Amino acid sequence: MRKEIIKILCCPVCKTDLTVSIEKEEDNDIITGTLTCNSCHTVYPIKDGIPDLLPPENPEG
Repeated sequence: MRKEIIKILCCPVCKTDLTVSIEKEEDNDIITGTLTCNSCHTVYPIKDGIPDLLPPENPEG
């Protein structure tokens, strides 16, 4: 995932900004890490350069 993409991503749950935590980086690509919502604090993993922005399943729904 390119670092520049972070600027246009938002939390799919509450639509607010995300903060990135980089574990592994190559060139200008984030290989592994997490994206965390600044509002609802939902954490989305980045694995093999791909952010998983699927909202968490709601066990009550």
